[in-house]
Amino acid sequence: MKCLVTGATGFIGRRLCQQLGADGHSVAALSRAGGALDNGLKSSAVDLTVVEPAISVLDNVDTVFHLAGVAHRRANSIDYETLNHRATLRLARQASRAGVGCFVFLSSVKAMGLPTSAAARAEHDIAQPTDHYGASKRRAELDLLREFTHAAMSVIILRPVLVYGPHVKGNLQQIVTGVRWGLPRPPGGGARSMVALDDLVELLVRIARNPPSGTHTWIVSGQAYSTRAIYDVLRAAMGKTQGVAWLPRWAWVAASSLLDALTGQPQRSTYLKLFGDELYDGGALQRASAWCPSVRLEHVINQLIGAIEK
Repeated sequence: MKCLVTGATGFIGRRLCQQLGADGHSVAALSRAGGALDNGLKSSAVDLTVVEPAISVLDNVDTVFHLAGVAHRRANSIDYETLNHRATLRLARQASRAGVGCFVFLSSVKAMGLPTSAAARAEHDIAQPTDHYGASKRRAELDLLREFTHAAMSVIILRPVLVYGPHVKGNLQQIVTGVRWGLPRPPGGGARSMVALDDLVELLVRIARNPPSGTHTWIVSGQAYSTRAIYDVLRAAMGKTQGVAWLPRWAWVAASSLLDALTGQPQRSTYLKLFGDELYDGGALQRASAWCPSVRLEHVINQLIGAIEK
């Protein structure tokens, strides 16, 4: 099989290209700036916000994995709309014209809007996205379903929860740094669904081997962890004893509010990310496929710590 991967030099794309090659697939890798991947494969520089890939890039491609997107929170609304929505639809149309069999769009659970309860959400539990990132992903989903539901090319929309693995950034990276510097044990409560990079990539490789027909939207979820549970796993991996929860909850609330103010985030954003519930039910995907997440945070924590501290 021949696969095209956009966003090939990103956190997920690098591992996916490596595993597709190891599985015997031919890989055409695209990234905004180009550059070599970990397995020596070179990616072609294509800025999807400006141009479409040359039609020859899609020659004999069986599956497109569209991972490219704007995710960082400081981007403006135009950037999100241009790449996450419009470029996605253009690439899907181009793939369909070229005779590609399957188009896989890596969306996000952020396309589902904010949770309204502590219950695990299924694919149909949709609220209006409140940020530009989630809204742009949701618009892309809707247009793909509207345009390709009855097309010959199958379209698979995947909504991963928080993905963790070596070289991860964001809150998880900050928790690792905090534990290293003696952060007190966080209060209990709250949990967030997460999925290991290896599990997500294994799913994508399965799709390359046997692409589903039709259009599907699936949540990709693994285990759920509280901030305290993540903290405890990190302490154990670093050879430390269990931390002491000497900082009262009100102080965590105050510190989170201060961080929100300093970074320009909405009030309570940081606190809810640390101690709120954000749970997702990945059962529909597991029932429709042979895939089942098997990696736990404990299995890869040493790799994660090592990559962050390099």
